[in-house]
Amino acid sequence: MLCSRFLTRSDQPDRPVLVFLHGLLGSGADWLDCTQWLQAYPCIGLDLPGHGGSRAVVCHSLDEAAGQVRDTLIQHQLAARPLVLAGYSLGARIAMHGVANGLFAPLNIRLLAVEGGHFGLTSKQEQMVRWRLDCRWARRFRREPVGTVLADWYQQPVFASLNHVQKQSMLNCRSDNLGAGVAAMLLATSLARQAYLADALKSQHVPLHYFYGGHDSKFSRMANDSRVPASCIADAGHNAHKEQPQAFAMALRRQLNQSLEMTL
Repeated sequence: MLCSRFLTRSDQPDRPVLVFLHGLLGSGADWLDCTQWLQAYPCIGLDLPGHGGSRAVVCHSLDEAAGQVRDTLIQHQLAARPLVLAGYSLGARIAMHGVANGLFAPLNIRLLAVEGGHFGLTSKQEQMVRWRLDCRWARRFRREPVGTVLADWYQQPVFASLNHVQKQSMLNCRSDNLGAGVAAMLLATSLARQAYLADALKSQHVPLHYFYGGHDSKFSRMANDSRVPASCIADAGHNAHKEQPQAFAMALRRQLNQSLEMTL
């Protein structure tokens, strides 16, 4: 069972439960700033395997990661409740993989909210290049101090919108990760091991909505190319819910209201 925390509680039992999945190196607490604007809904943040309170939990594949999310929610007696599954980056990929492959039954998922999640690589060459890259990062996480690796990690182009203060904040809050656990999760859930999911997701009954930061050119292009319903979060980069938590929460709440009107 994954470590989980209720970020908000609601005394209205008919409200859907918002389930948040963080990105690599994060934890369920990453969503606290965002969920203060979602007090009308019960919100639960899960710590993914190898992270936060789930550091000791082992995961070997995307299938297993999705199953651990499912089993944790079932153990919380949430299987019958309407659920909104919201994931960022790695969390988004786990959520999409689970929905696309029917791994979340019997959960009652009413909305899949994807923030900066990659739909998957479409060629063997791209997968090979990505696998080599992830292996290099995993090797560094296992062998070097986490802080040293993170200093380079946040120099990647996807984090270009973060200023110096924001990068330093991320370094400070991520440096308590255990390198071996991060490395194991990185390889188990590598983008190189993920199928292309956009087409499969469109054929599912679960509504999908994509969120991306206005300064995140890579993932804004991905959202547009995939032709899925999407919302742009202004003045934000890849990690929109951290950079603009109120704006992200308001956009999620608008989409939640629209989806529930259609499905309830």
